[in-house]
Amino acid sequence: MEYWRIEKADSVIVLPIQNEQILLPVPSYRPGVGSVTLDFPGGRVPPGISPEQAAIATLQRELGVDSGSIEQLITLNSTGWAVNSSFSNQKLYGFVAHIHSATKLANERIAATYSVTPAGIYPLLKILNCLQCRAVLLEWILNITNGGI
Repeated sequence: MEYWRIEKADSVIVLPIQNEQILLPVPSYRPGVGSVTLDFPGGRVPPGISPEQAAIATLQRELGVDSGSIEQLITLNSTGWAVNSSFSNQKLYGFVAHIHSATKLANERIAATYSVTPAGIYPLLKILNCLQCRAVLLEWILNITNGGI
């Protein structure tokens, strides 16, 4: 059997939290699904940049949050999850970013907020179509319920 694989840059997804609210940036067009979707901030990890640095750059790009406004950046998986190990080397790194409560965010950058309680998380799970975003959210929930974070 002959196998082939596609070399792809790793990705990061960041779950931003401020004042007990999960923040979602303005929806963007996703060519793969052909529509606009509501997702967590995310992006590729450029060569020579750590996943942590890419997560911080992603928050700056999508929410206007600079590194000084990040109270805590928690790595959910330090080795990365295989995105599609059948044909790709790409890994996904998940992060939770706690943003200082006093940080002012531009309203035009925030599309929606959801409470970190079950009353907020369950409706959020119903609308998230991005499997990677769902994985990061569920991993965060598992860490909290198991005392990991």
